[in-house]
Amino acid sequence: MADTGALPRAADLKVLAEAGKRRAFAVISHPDAGKSTLTEALALHASAISSAGAVHGKAGRRGVTSDWMALERDRGISITSAALRFDYHDTVLNLLDTPGHADFSEDTYRVLSAVDCAIMLLDSAKGLEPQTLKLFDVCRSRAVPVITFVNKWDRPGREPLELLDEIEQRIGLHPAPLNWPVGIAGDFRGLIERATGSYTTFTRTPGGASRALEAVLDAEAGLARDGDAYAAAAEELALLDEIFGPDVDMAAFLAGRSSPVLFGAALPNFGVRRLLDAVTALAPAPSARPDTAGSPRPVDSPFSGLVFKVQANMDPAHRDRMAFVRVCSGQFERGMVLTHAATGRPFATKYAQSMFGQERETVEVAYPGDVIGLVNATALRPGDTLYAESPVEFPPIPSFAPEHFAVVRCKDSGKHKQFRRGIEQLDTEGVVQVLSSDLRGDQAPVLAAVGPLQFDVVQHRLEHEFGARVELDHLDYSLARRTDAAGADALRGQRAVEVLTRRLDGAVLALFSDKWRLGQVQRDKAGIMLEPLIAG
Repeated sequence: MADTGALPRAADLKVLAEAGKRRAFAVISHPDAGKSTLTEALALHASAISSAGAVHGKAGRRGVTSDWMALERDRGISITSAALRFDYHDTVLNLLDTPGHADFSEDTYRVLSAVDCAIMLLDSAKGLEPQTLKLFDVCRSRAVPVITFVNKWDRPGREPLELLDEIEQRIGLHPAPLNWPVGIAGDFRGLIERATGSYTTFTRTPGGASRALEAVLDAEAGLARDGDAYAAAAEELALLDEIFGPDVDMAAFLAGRSSPVLFGAALPNFGVRRLLDAVTALAPAPSARPDTAGSPRPVDSPFSGLVFKVQANMDPAHRDRMAFVRVCSGQFERGMVLTHAATGRPFATKYAQSMFGQERETVEVAYPGDVIGLVNATALRPGDTLYAESPVEFPPIPSFAPEHFAVVRCKDSGKHKQFRRGIEQLDTEGVVQVLSSDLRGDQAPVLAAVGPLQFDVVQHRLEHEFGARVELDHLDYSLARRTDAAGADALRGQRAVEVLTRRLDGAVLALFSDKWRLGQVQRDKAGIMLEPLIAG
């Protein structure tokens, strides 16, 4: 609480109490590690949906993941970001969806700016995979603590000690196992809880559509039931106490030096309830967030929120534009008039909603850690701050360095108005970065992307949402550097170099064919500004 010397108001105490109940987290993983399955299993165990597999929930809800677009279904990827909210044991869990594909790492970075914890999901057979490593680096850069869940223990995989060693050796994260599997991967018998020694066994329900049946045994009953498998697990547990210690070091976990580790299998719902318990008990509640000056804004300060995602046309029945806002401080009430920090203009919140799959619900009140969707937010973009009463602005969410570039043109000259509107919309959403110059004009802007799959999204959405079919011509550039007016003048006419302006923020970017051409220009034009951008 802000230290003003005054007694706390009842409203402040209410905010503090509600914030203490919130846990905002995301699941990070490599594609095919089981993120969508785990998301559904978490919702099932929290009774947010009634059955898994068919992705049906209460009152006919149509899903917990954000595969709203045909392209996503065809490619097997998730590229949108929304939040799933559910209650679990008097705790409000806000699970933010993150894209699993490497081409959308910039979008994932935005989502991770809005959470307080992450679940790092590993495939028991594959361990740490490339996209998992990249996403973990984002968590580390943002000081987001990580809980590890080793998934697919019902299938053949690696030794658990080998996986723990990989975590420590490759990413320098000290593993702290909370439970331990009985039976090798592919012959999963159950989980021993390290703190109590209790042994939980699981019986899968038909199709894994409902929560697995659990039975809790003591050591004697566990040994009688599973014999050598239980005895081997008990020996490994004794070894764990010597290597990793018996308890979770909360200070090390919150500082990002240690990670609690759990084992299970999301598809048959084995160990998912224990994961929910761990998130509830260990994940930090919302805390003071530093503003642009580095001063923390206490959670009981007047309302403030960070826009981390903007998305239009999420549902064909709702042709609107929604900004997803993480509540950082204070109490949100629908209808309150906020201030847009970037412009100083008022922003009305008559239409505030939460999302569950494609179903929308009106939000009347929200607290720190919650996510609200503000409808028709045409003035907002990712990284913007909204506040009430006490001014504040949080650090902007930076754009990543693009590595792929293409000129986009409308195939039908009669659809140019729709084409321009669509390009502007996708630019402000952050789907791609849009670059322009006087030479190229508005008819043929340059799209800059972290990954080439972003171009497919642009083509699909321009055609299906705006009615503008387009063609792309890929350019022979592979990296960009920020420059200034003097640098732009010095680079004009250079071979394999082009200078363009990023529409969204006016940044001047110099594009180069490759790192060797960049190096040559830096030698020949010593002293000009060529700043690296954040890598994806």
